[in-house]
Amino acid sequence: MLAILLLAYIFNFIDRQIIGILAVPIKAELKLSDTELSLMGGLAFALFYSGIAIPVAWLADRKSRVNIIAFSVALWSLFTAVCGLAQNFWHLFLARMGVGIGEAGGVAPSYALISDFFPKERRARALAIFSLGIPIGSALGVFFGGWIATNLDWRSAFIIVGLAGLPAALLVKIGIKEPVRGGFDTADGRASEGAPPFPVVAATLARTPSFWLLSFGAASGSILGYGLIFWLPSFFSRSFDLELIEVSWFYGSIVLVGGIAGTWLGGWIGDRTAADNPRGYALIPAICFLIAAPVFAAGLFAPSLPIAWIFFAIGQMLALAWLGPVIAAVQHIVPPNMRATASASFLFINNLIGIGFGIFFLGFMSDAMTAAHGDDALRYSILYGLGFYLLSSLLYFLAAGRLNRDWYRGTA
Repeated sequence: MLAILLLAYIFNFIDRQIIGILAVPIKAELKLSDTELSLMGGLAFALFYSGIAIPVAWLADRKSRVNIIAFSVALWSLFTAVCGLAQNFWHLFLARMGVGIGEAGGVAPSYALISDFFPKERRARALAIFSLGIPIGSALGVFFGGWIATNLDWRSAFIIVGLAGLPAALLVKIGIKEPVRGGFDTADGRASEGAPPFPVVAATLARTPSFWLLSFGAASGSILGYGLIFWLPSFFSRSFDLELIEVSWFYGSIVLVGGIAGTWLGGWIGDRTAADNPRGYALIPAICFLIAAPVFAAGLFAPSLPIAWIFFAIGQMLALAWLGPVIAAVQHIVPPNMRATASASFLFINNLIGIGFGIFFLGFMSDAMTAAHGDDALRYSILYGLGFYLLSSLLYFLAAGRLNRDWYRGTA
């Protein structure tokens, strides 16, 4: 089950992040500004991805999560292929909206499904393994996107990687059996109570301070997380004079090595340190983001490519260590019959702000500072944006003080 969901999540992030490496040839052919690129890469995806995820997750708390995930994988894969047919900004904008609609049904139901396959003391690691789809998928999107665009064109890259995701949808449908809902969280292993109406879930989250602190902490970090994955390929091209295929290997290896290390270690440390003290689930990302900001800053001004690679890889590791602990914490502060909806609400905040604002912010700032900094405008845009990592760290430190009180302890 975990391997199949990981495969689907890898395609999720290949299709989501391939736009970053392809931004260079897309900008040249369609004659787009950095602001237009940011709207197409961020807001077009984030609006529908974040908004539709909550009603889809509400449905997943009641119906087959497996069927919802399988349909979603097929839908986002087809829309990714459609991106390759775009002839102008608006064609691509609408196609990216379609990718967002498809991906809205994939992640939150997967979180809830995984939580019903693993006991609570192993969930952070299980969710961290699932979250490996982020660095692996992002890296493969950079690798294959750059390689296909160099040897064919950017349109072929969208079509090929999009259609390649369709078999994963079939595998989800035939390879996963729906587990007992909340079986590890009840004393007798039986299914938890039926899912409550959405207003009840909303009221539960409204009176859970740690949910809001974790959500806005993740959103602040994701402003840079999504912003960097979209804009760093352009930064390496402009500031280090790398060709597209060189960027794909250089940055793809950073995402792969640093991302896998950080995602796995975050989940492993979370289960080790927070089993008896839930505060650890928030303290891990708080410390990591506090260190990540100066590390990335050093990478931006590194005197050579090898030194830049080291700083960016370490920064990537620190920036993704939050995934396992924070996602596990969100599963643990609500009853099992609310998990998909709570996860979607968390993702709504995280992704609407992170994807929608983060990519736009860095692109807008780059355009605004071009007159002063020329080709280095993107470098300074990213530098100023690192303040969001510090804000994220503060919010996670505050969340750590609330988790013990907000923890769902299960039924007797």
